[in-house]
Amino acid sequence: MAPVFDYLDYREFLKDFYEKKKAEFPLFSYRGMAQQVGMDASYLFRVLQKDLHLPARCVPQVLEFVELTGRAAEYFQILLAYGRTRAKKDRQALLDKALALRDVHRKMLEGDELSFFRNWWVAAVRCLLEVVDGRANPDELSARICPMVPPAEIAKTLSALQEMGLVKKVASGRFVLTDAHLAAGGELHAQSVRAYQRQVLDLAKESLERFPREARDVSTLALAVDEDAFRDIREMLKECRRQIQKRIEDAKHPDRVMQLSMAFFPLAPVPASEGK
Repeated sequence: MAPVFDYLDYREFLKDFYEKKKAEFPLFSYRGMAQQVGMDASYLFRVLQKDLHLPARCVPQVLEFVELTGRAAEYFQILLAYGRTRAKKDRQALLDKALALRDVHRKMLEGDELSFFRNWWVAAVRCLLEVVDGRANPDELSARICPMVPPAEIAKTLSALQEMGLVKKVASGRFVLTDAHLAAGGELHAQSVRAYQRQVLDLAKESLERFPREARDVSTLALAVDEDAFRDIREMLKECRRQIQKRIEDAKHPDRVMQLSMAFFPLAPVPASEGK
C-alpha cells in the first residue's frame, strides 16, 4: 500500500487501508473497522465512498487505527480539512501546506548503480554540473573540486554517470540531471553507503583545515539522552534532511557544491545488559 503522502484525498487512503486489511484478514469488515474508529458501519461505508467526511471526534481513533503519527498524521488531518473546505483560496492554502509535508522524490539506486558511492567525487561532479550549467569539461570541473580530482578521473566519472542514467546529454551538448535526489536501495546498499560515508566523514575532518571558518559550518554536541529522546532526535534529523532537500529545489542559480554530513553516534553506549 502506498504511503499517505501519495494521496490527495484522505478517503482514498482509508479505502485502500481497508482493502489491505481485508486482503490480509478475510473476516475483516466495515463493522469491525467502524468499531475500532468509533462510528457507525454505514457511516464509515459512506465516508469510504466519498459521500461523507470523517467526524472530528473520530479523527484521533482513526489515526491510531491506521498507525499514523507525526508528520504523516499532520498530513492526513490537512487532507481532511482540504476535503471539507469549499473556499478556493483556503483550499489552495491547505493544499500548499500538505505538499510541503510530502517527502522529496528520490531515485533508488540498485545493482550496478551503487558504484555511484564508490568515490566521493562522483556525487560532487554530478552536483557541480548544475553549477556550471551542464558544461561537462573535465579540466574545468577538476579545477573547481576540492580536494582536486584529476581531469582523467572526472572524464571517467562523467561517462559512468551517463551509463547509470543519472545524467543525460541534451541537444545543446550540455548535461542535465535525470533525478534531483538519489538514495540507495537493494541488498548491497548498506555496504556501499558505509564506504561512501567513511570518505565523506574524512573530508569533513579535513575541511576544518582546508577552508576558512566563514566558508563552512562544523559544530558538535555531546548529549545525555534517554531512549525516547534518542528516537525523537533521530526523527528530528530525518525531518531536517527532508527540509533541506525541499529547500535546495528552490535554489535556481547554484554557485557552489556543499557536502552535509550529520553524525549522531554513541560516545557511551547503553550497556549490553540494559539494552536487552
